[in-house]
Amino acid sequence: MKKSYVIRFKPLIISLLISLGVGALSGFLTKDSMKIYQSLIQPPLAPPPWVFPVVWTVLYILMGISAYLVFMSHAPEAQKATALTIYALQLAVNFIWPILFFNLGWILFAFFWLLLLIVLIVWMIVLFHRVSPLAAYLQIPYLVWTIFAGYLNLGVYLLNR
Repeated sequence: MKKSYVIRFKPLIISLLISLGVGALSGFLTKDSMKIYQSLIQPPLAPPPWVFPVVWTVLYILMGISAYLVFMSHAPEAQKATALTIYALQLAVNFIWPILFFNLGWILFAFFWLLLLIVLIVWMIVLFHRVSPLAAYLQIPYLVWTIFAGYLNLGVYLLNR
């Protein structure tokens, strides 16, 4: 029984390292992002800068747990592979957004990129739900936060053009 726990623990750690690693690398590549963000006129409801790393850390943890649940499920391999492919694709799109917004200053393009991300998140949630409903439900905060990020992104664009 102990061996079974270790076998499950390893994919969980790997899954968490992948999601948190993507977030950490993105954060490293956009390390001056909060200075840039604070220099812009903010829309109403914009949270203080400290909220972003806290929320994103929680969301990346939830992503990692969800991917682990899908990977470990007893669903058909093809179904799991499709769900995890869309997961990887949305993770890549997520990774690129702060580079577009902060490093390149393409604020309007970044908004449309977020719309693509939202579509991919919804698609991922649907596919995850077919494999593991819990994995899908764990992604709802990510979807809500990304929609909120879209509001902030568009607001920043409209207030700073």
